[in-house]
Amino acid sequence: MKQRGRHRRRRRGRALRAVLAGAGLALTAAATMISTSQATVADDPGALKPLTSSAELDRLRLTEQPVPQRSLDRLAAAMGRPVGVGTVLSGADRSLRDADECSAHEKKALPVEPAATRAYCWDPADSATRRWRPESVTTSGDAEDNGRWGAHRVILSGWTHDTDDGRGLARVAFVNADDPGHLTYTWALLAVPVDGGRDFRGLVSRVSGMVWYRDKLLVTTSGGERDALYVYDLRRIHRATVDGQEVGRVPGGWSAHGYRWVLPAVASYRPADGNCVRAAGADLSALPCPDGLSLDRSSAPASLIASQAAPTDGGRHTRLWRYSFSRDPLRSGLLATDSGGTAASDEAYGTKAEDVRGVLSHRPGPSTEPDWYLGRPADEGTHGTLWRQDERGAKAAECGSEDTHRCWGDGTGSLSYWQETGDVWSLSGRMLFALPLSAIERELR
Repeated sequence: MKQRGRHRRRRRGRALRAVLAGAGLALTAAATMISTSQATVADDPGALKPLTSSAELDRLRLTEQPVPQRSLDRLAAAMGRPVGVGTVLSGADRSLRDADECSAHEKKALPVEPAATRAYCWDPADSATRRWRPESVTTSGDAEDNGRWGAHRVILSGWTHDTDDGRGLARVAFVNADDPGHLTYTWALLAVPVDGGRDFRGLVSRVSGMVWYRDKLLVTTSGGERDALYVYDLRRIHRATVDGQEVGRVPGGWSAHGYRWVLPAVASYRPADGNCVRAAGADLSALPCPDGLSLDRSSAPASLIASQAAPTDGGRHTRLWRYSFSRDPLRSGLLATDSGGTAASDEAYGTKAEDVRGVLSHRPGPSTEPDWYLGRPADEGTHGTLWRQDERGAKAAECGSEDTHRCWGDGTGSLSYWQETGDVWSLSGRMLFALPLSAIERELR
């Protein structure tokens, strides 16, 4: 029975790849030929372990820290009236290339099984640079039930600027996805108000995870930041008035590292018991410092999913947990908190899956427990592993002549489910891609 199941999976994979070839998304031979080093089957992480003790859950509490309204108003008075997403999209000055225009090297990073049904690579000016790296994605499908922000379908992608000291900047691509055949985008710099709103600095952080819910964008922090998450208001986007590499107030106006737009943070979340200082490795006794984020619209209310990855061969478990979003219309896009401004975790797990980069939780039915999808990067080569995990066990796709589990993309990109279309969006290498969640479910059942 097991052997026949493998043959069926292989036939499905061949048929799907044949369809994609006709649509211009065929993978190169280098992508479909799995090397001997890649063919080693990844260790099965087994079942999720619920974390239920009060001590474990208390460590996951976050305290909300709003930027004073006076500071935001002072910055707006100095920089000019803020704009919204529609204004930013109207100035899109770059285009994503469809997969058939991407190089074989770029497409090599795409998943093998299940295969992408839509894929794009960035403008050559952005895909060529090695200093900036795409890591996270969220969409207007997260933001609103109808999948649109105003009149537009929008994709946001977070990029990190690598520096030798690990203290690079963070930027977001605002992608106009109204026409699937012609995606355009432009950049905005993520910033933090300082000096009571008289200036701003760049966000010194990796943006390995981001979620757009209602009018707020939540991003992970690392590097020089001591908070677990920063919050941005997508109705409060400012224009830079000086085209320079500096960040903040400069002679003659405001500079955003050469970008036309800048988002100043409006709030942050810090561990209730201290600062989010990342130690080497992840420890379930440590404070919450999320690496990955996603939105779960299948919960009630919608919830923020977070993951904190354990390193490979570290002997520790990756942590997964969730927070509910507030139902209060005056707290649109913010987490549910108590009277002291503290958000508590609703659910938490430990998993033996190491070095998890992408995380997604989704209930396939109204009365079912959620499935957790965990993306892990490749140890060697270009392909990582996507696991489906719950309290009963784990499953990953199989591909190649050796039935390897390394069938996903490079595994370094976050996961975002666009409920209206049924697609999961992610990043692999320099590719932005999507595929139906139903295809993932079929492959990982």
